[in-house]
Amino acid sequence: MLSFFRVNAPYQILSLVIVLVMLQFPFYISAPDLLVSELQWMLVGEKMGQGFMLYRDVWDNLSPLSAAAYWGIDELFGRSPIAHRSIANLLILFQAVYFNYISGQRQLFTERNYVPGVLYLLFINVSFDCSILSPSLMATTFILLAFGTLIRQMQREGVTDEVFELGFYLSVATLFYLPMGLFLLWAFLSMLLYTGANFRQHTLAFFGYVFPIALSALFFFFRGALDELSQNLLTSAFRAHRYNLQDFLGVIGTMGGIFLIGGLGFLQTIRYPRFINYQGRCQQIMGLWVITAFISIGLMPFIAPMQFIIFIPPVTFFSVNFFMLIQRRWLSEVLFLIVFVAIVFFRYQSSFLNNPISLTNSARLDNLKIKRTPLPPSIRQQKILVIGEDEGEYRDNFPATAYINWELARYDFENLDSYESVISIFDNFKADPPTYVVDKENVMPRLFKRLPELGKRYHTTQWKGIYQRNVQ
Repeated sequence: MLSFFRVNAPYQILSLVIVLVMLQFPFYISAPDLLVSELQWMLVGEKMGQGFMLYRDVWDNLSPLSAAAYWGIDELFGRSPIAHRSIANLLILFQAVYFNYISGQRQLFTERNYVPGVLYLLFINVSFDCSILSPSLMATTFILLAFGTLIRQMQREGVTDEVFELGFYLSVATLFYLPMGLFLLWAFLSMLLYTGANFRQHTLAFFGYVFPIALSALFFFFRGALDELSQNLLTSAFRAHRYNLQDFLGVIGTMGGIFLIGGLGFLQTIRYPRFINYQGRCQQIMGLWVITAFISIGLMPFIAPMQFIIFIPPVTFFSVNFFMLIQRRWLSEVLFLIVFVAIVFFRYQSSFLNNPISLTNSARLDNLKIKRTPLPPSIRQQKILVIGEDEGEYRDNFPATAYINWELARYDFENLDSYESVISIFDNFKADPPTYVVDKENVMPRLFKRLPELGKRYHTTQWKGIYQRNVQ
């Protein structure tokens, strides 16, 4: 099977499309559970479509371009998981085809073929959540474009002013997913160590990076939301994150196999003596990519396989050498077939089997999925506020107030002794009052004592922790 993709012919692009359809087919027949983060992104786009301003009226740590993308999708398709995942599949196909293109066009490997493309598709589909339209998936597209620009400069005798594109792509990636901002250091070191870029060209690349970010800052400044941008996006990225060991185990359980293949490929790469100097520099740039991606883990808002998509290009890069440098052709064929069948099998069994096969419970990523909401049947298609972690209450309802993200909202609700927090809560309730409040943290009694005026507008219900707005 590997020999089929070692043929370098234009029709192989159709083969990549077929492989992607094969991997994604079960999710159009039996849709997987909606993820909590996926629903939250849809809610942000929905609120922005209603005229609410990101960060000021919608508290979330989404980067601006990701929020704009979800807003646009909501305008076109509404709250549609199928639309989100179809667009994600188009991005995945583009990434695979582009990665394969630069691998052959820029001579990254000893052969020109479609093995990089098919491995990219397989590895990015190793976990079901990697194929949703996440900010990390959208941002990785532009990191790949930046990589293509960087190695194009390395093939030339001198660096050109196209390095502006390099900075521009990295800036757009940052505006899609904030941790990607660290890749500016990756680009700087790569240009410094492996190209002949002078000070002017470094400055030009930096200007290309700063320009889109400055435009975004100006936009929020003129909309009166610059302070909220700083608080909800920038400051929140550097707060202590509540990472769970179970989340890391989930990542290892789902992606550990491809990381192992990539590691073995790296060992084979450094032992192979016949790479030209240019290919060796590309391998070192990919090594810097891996280091930068590891550092970015500290800025991730939560831990899940989808956040580790940024590792897919370098893992694929070194895995190509793992399969291509094996001297026994039959062994590489067998190993590739095992990887291909294993990934396809786990993709299908997760959709069609009642009891999915998994090495550990953490590998099933149950903590990422929306749970069956305990809300009463009468609370459907209502404007609600969930005080606490959202476990699916918003699935059949609409969000009210700015408090969509509990990690940001807790700053107000856990500081009710602060005058500013109490006023902020009152202003949010006044601007967009919820019909029901689902209080998981038992803060409403204290809040009503601080705000008697708000307490007059709501009453307890027969369900514990749920408050209903009085009929006017």
